[in-house]
Amino acid sequence: MAMRPLEKLPTIRAKLGSVIVLAVAVTLLISYLIIGWVLRNSPKDTEAIRLLSLASQLANDPEATGPSGAMVVRRSPDGTVDVSGANLQAEPPVAEDGIPHWGVINRISYATVPTPDGGSVTVLRPSPSRGAVGRISATLGFLQSVWWQFLLAGAFAAMIALAMARWIARGMTQPLRDMAAAARRMETGDYSTRVVTDSLDEVGQLANAFNRMSAELEILERSRRALVANVSHELKTPIAAIRAHLENLLDGVEQPDRETLQVMLTQSERLGRLVEQLLDLSKLQSGEVPLRREEVSLAPLVARVVSEIAVRGDSRVTIERDVAEDLPSVDADEERVHQVLYNLVDNAVRATPADGHITIAAHRHDGSVEIAVADTGVGIAPEHLPRLFERFYRVDEARSREDGGTGIGLAIARSVVEAHGGTIHAESEPGRGSVFTFDLPVAVIDGGEA
Repeated sequence: MAMRPLEKLPTIRAKLGSVIVLAVAVTLLISYLIIGWVLRNSPKDTEAIRLLSLASQLANDPEATGPSGAMVVRRSPDGTVDVSGANLQAEPPVAEDGIPHWGVINRISYATVPTPDGGSVTVLRPSPSRGAVGRISATLGFLQSVWWQFLLAGAFAAMIALAMARWIARGMTQPLRDMAAAARRMETGDYSTRVVTDSLDEVGQLANAFNRMSAELEILERSRRALVANVSHELKTPIAAIRAHLENLLDGVEQPDRETLQVMLTQSERLGRLVEQLLDLSKLQSGEVPLRREEVSLAPLVARVVSEIAVRGDSRVTIERDVAEDLPSVDADEERVHQVLYNLVDNAVRATPADGHITIAAHRHDGSVEIAVADTGVGIAPEHLPRLFERFYRVDEARSREDGGTGIGLAIARSVVEAHGGTIHAESEPGRGSVFTFDLPVAVIDGGEA
């Protein structure tokens, strides 16, 4: 594809300056043509002056003859009329007041000048045609007579336009140059640079979008580094424990009894669970895990989760259910919803002290069903709430690691809920417990809701 002329210019300032100068040139040309057209009749005044000058020369020189195409009428004091030159079939008015006269009669221009002896000399010449050709000719003639004035005005206007273009372009392109510099710094991993601009035009909007992108990339970079550090730490802990026991077994410090093997199995299970959750989260966030969506009744699912928690043998808290039997089914992947619900209830059990209670409630809300898991635990401080669903984020680092938490469960829960088109959020007050709420769409059957 051939390059456009402006695309060959290396800078925006050069392109903008060229466009403005070209626009000024075209504007001046059109303006000159319009001015010439409007003032096309101004040569008539010049013609009258020329005829008066010619008539004055002929009046002072009785032997002189007029130019080609003109008719000369000489009147003597005694009334004798002498006509010479072209025959224009015109009779000019007789001036008897002894002063010069000029005018146009039937498209014939004339000028009358008195002679020293009391007579007069009249010079007649055809006026320019008034047709389209004549108007164009008159316009071109006017422009030709003042071309250098127009050239000087055009050059002066182009210089002013070019200076203004460079001044305007400098302010317009400065954010672009700043963005280019910031992009080069981003290549080295520095995402802290921001572009400063007060412009409200497209360049300003681009600069604001660039700043938002830089901020998001900076957050992602911090998250990536934190993820690497957290994954390394989480993998290191069980690996170090397993390695220590293996070395003790090899050195004979420990015996391969049931208790030692159970500790090693627990650490390996923790390691496997962490790797599995990481892979699960990665697939969910990339959309690689297809959802097997179907009609899911929430009452049996909640009962199943409560039963599984009870089987685990943790009876220090009471779990209550507030799920209506006639609650409409939801359109969801049952195993994934079970994963979310189990994770939330399990976290609630961990955070709730002895003799506390947990409530699982589900209610219809517009075109969805809202599920809430509330506990009477220690609660969560407000500054932690915005980051609860981030990978490896823990409110209490020590307690989470002691009870085997990986810090990925809530991130998986958010990914699952969002994959269903729902939202999940947390509300909490320190010392009074927490409430985790998410919603799922109601299943639609034969054109109506379930």
